Amino acid sequence: MEFVINGRNLSVSDRFREYTAEKMDKVEQLGDKVQRIDAKITKEPSARMADTSLTVELTVLGRGPVIRAEASASDKFAAFDLAYNKLLERLRRARDRRKVHHGRHTPVAVRVATATLEPASSSTPIYLEPDSSAEPAAPKPVSGADRYESENDIPAGDSPVLIRRKVFSGTPMSLDDAVDNMELVGHDFYLFVDSATGAPSVVYRRQAWTYGVITLDAKCAEGDQEPHEELLAYRSTDTARVS
Repeated sequence: MEFVINGRNLSVSDRFREYTAEKMDKVEQLGDKVQRIDAKITKEPSARMADTSLTVELTVLGRGPVIRAEASASDKFAAFDLAYNKLLERLRRARDRRKVHHGRHTPVAVRVATATLEPASSSTPIYLEPDSSAEPAAPKPVSGADRYESENDIPAGDSPVLIRRKVFSGTPMSLDDAVDNMELVGHDFYLFVDSATGAPSVVYRRQAWTYGVITLDAKCAEGDQEPHEELLAYRSTDTARVS
């Protein structure tokens, strides 16, 4: 398993590298044949965001779906612990989903299968860095080039507007699996190819425990089919059409 840690607008100390590396064994145990773990620490130079000036993003890549967690705090150790707890909870959820689905033609919902599990705390850090009497160094001025993460991010020409394209594999999956994968990466939306229709779709989080999905259908563009809505139940084959 490969563990890669990078810092943006700050240097990563050896003590922090050792602290984070010690916890990766637990991630590998819970993950599905983990191949790589990426850790990214970002420091926000704005003084107005002192309480959340440091953000840690953890991403697990393996045989299963991508699992991601993110948290912010005034201390990089505290931010890592908060993100790490979120990551472990999502890894357990993915592991329990694999157990529930194995050998079942009609698996129960993940929230039912994991209802008795005690979730990891996402608000109490495991480690707090000792207080220091030394005054923090003043943030360095950010140049125009430093606004971008790397030299490749700087667009050609004089335009300050940047458009970043990310390309992912379009492995078809069911709507239910897309909802699960969205929760595992902690996003409010998830782009996927619907295995039932072959159409590109986006599932997104709505109010409470409800979700929405937007599907692009070439038949509607050609006039062969009218745009329509459907109500679908999670992990259910029952469908009710809404006019």
